[in-house]
Amino acid sequence: MAKYFTFGLRTKSHELNTKEHKMKELIANIEKVIVGKTEVVKLLIVGLLTNGHILIEDVPGTGKTMLALSLAKSISGNFKRIQFTPDLLPSDVTGGFIYNPKTGEFDFKQGPVFTNILLADEINRTTPRTQSALLECMQEYKVTLDGKTFPLSVPFMVIATQNPIEYQGTYPLPEAQIDRFLMRIDVGYVTEDEEVRILNEQKIKHPIEDLKAVMDLKTVLELQEKVKRINVSEHILKYIVRLVNSTRKNSDIKLGASSRASIALMRASCAWAFLEERDYVIPEDVVSLLPCVLRHRLTIEPRVSISGKTAKEVIAELLQSTPIP
Repeated sequence: MAKYFTFGLRTKSHELNTKEHKMKELIANIEKVIVGKTEVVKLLIVGLLTNGHILIEDVPGTGKTMLALSLAKSISGNFKRIQFTPDLLPSDVTGGFIYNPKTGEFDFKQGPVFTNILLADEINRTTPRTQSALLECMQEYKVTLDGKTFPLSVPFMVIATQNPIEYQGTYPLPEAQIDRFLMRIDVGYVTEDEEVRILNEQKIKHPIEDLKAVMDLKTVLELQEKVKRINVSEHILKYIVRLVNSTRKNSDIKLGASSRASIALMRASCAWAFLEERDYVIPEDVVSLLPCVLRHRLTIEPRVSISGKTAKEVIAELLQSTPIP
């Protein structure tokens, strides 16, 4: 990616205060459990700082569950996990009304969605009806049942996982739902040296057992507000729009990205700039995050897929053909 840029300076616009320093502490704390995946950890924190949701697609055993749990423990947040299966019902996600024989009325029992960090494990293994139960939660941050509205906890973040190998008995996520995810990220395997370190660290017990919080939820909300105030110039905004708009005109793409993708890219770029200790966005932020924001949103033409060309390669071509401001 470096060939696209001539930016040499990354000066700080102002002195960082204690809360900005907390981000380094948060990353380091999660890395006590997640070894050798600094960029993945930072991408996950981008989702937290933007109040966005993350889709992780990777093979079993790469640490997806531990990644979500480590984040929740590090911010003193509540964590709940749903194992999505074909027989899961919408009420198993959102909760529902249960008859109370003492009062003779129906009381609302909260489902696991009422938490701060929700791990939706193998989300594509349940039916579309149950998948859709998350739609309102992810977009409106509330649950509506029988005309009554129940707000979710703040912050609220969905981390969903998919297995990219085993598709038997799965239900592809509908476009409307997949578009609600801020980014799709891959974890990947660790190196041999990193795997040896993992074995040594887990010989007696798992590091997650001793993981302590480094910030509280109030601090998270304050950091989210700071990210909203990151400066995005008009040139950067136009660059984002041109990139997303190019997906709608490309012959290799059957279905391009919507305006929600532009908003997601802008917000993610602001959070990335914040992690890089800047109060302004540069084009490099946009380029770095574009594949994560767009890959799951694009529908590639069948002829292109058959030829072996991936969405990531198509996005790389879009970057090369779109002038940088």
